[in-house]
Amino acid sequence: MTEEDKWDFINGLDEELLLGGVILSEWTTFLAKDAEIAFCNGANLSAILTCQAAIESHLRFDHFDGLESKGWGFYQLIEKSSLEVDLKLELHELRKYRNKWVHVEDPANDSVLLQRPEYYEEELVEIAKRAIKTMLKTLYNSPYV
Repeated sequence: MTEEDKWDFINGLDEELLLGGVILSEWTTFLAKDAEIAFCNGANLSAILTCQAAIESHLRFDHFDGLESKGWGFYQLIEKSSLEVDLKLELHELRKYRNKWVHVEDPANDSVLLQRPEYYEEELVEIAKRAIKTMLKTLYNSPYV
């Protein structure tokens, strides 16, 4: 996908998923924009990580007050939110995938990454697309008319 194709993908998701207005915090807006920019410029792992940050920010803003969710991790925010079960499952899949990259158990064990970098690049592209879609589904989950 070219950069233009990626922006078209995001704009298409906006058309499909945004069914009214939404209220987002400035933190969420900044993070979501940064995730989209990362995705469109080929920084797929950065897009995945920033999508999660935008989702976490939104869940704290839209579903909980700051004191209530203080100290909660992404898992708790997902579980205690009022999101539909299917969306929660998508968020957990994203969380688990992100954890594989953020919490590398043995960084010295890199032979598989060195032998098949194209496999991981292709996988990251697909997961980044899913992360963008899941982020927008979450941010647009409670539209007002």
